Amino acid sequence: MDEQELKKKLTPEQYKVLRQQGTERPFTGKYVHKTSEGNYTCMVCGNPLFSSDAQFDSGTGWPSFDRAIEGSVKYNQDGNRTEIVCAKCNSHLGHMFDDGPTKTGKRYCINSVCLDLKNL
Repeated sequence: MDEQELKKKLTPEQYKVLRQQGTERPFTGKYVHKTSEGNYTCMVCGNPLFSSDAQFDSGTGWPSFDRAIEGSVKYNQDGNRTEIVCAKCNSHLGHMFDDGPTKTGKRYCINSVCLDLKNL
């Protein structure tokens, strides 16, 4: 799918975040709090990214996960942060930090507009 098709498929906010490395406002996303069981997929390509089992409430205002599905994301250095992108379509998802409260020590801070929850 080319960029013009993506502009038609996505909302302006989704396009800004996914394709232009934007960030949604905290506490505004529909997935800030875990509500259902399932897999969170990439809004652009449908690639499974995170299991709801990995989600936790970080209090930051964005959905947070302690691990990604194996091979689903790539990591890029973004200044002093680690950017997370979809391994399949390179869409920006959010950032990973090493301050997570679980045994992984990771906090994947992801924008809700990048995700689609597929219930189990």
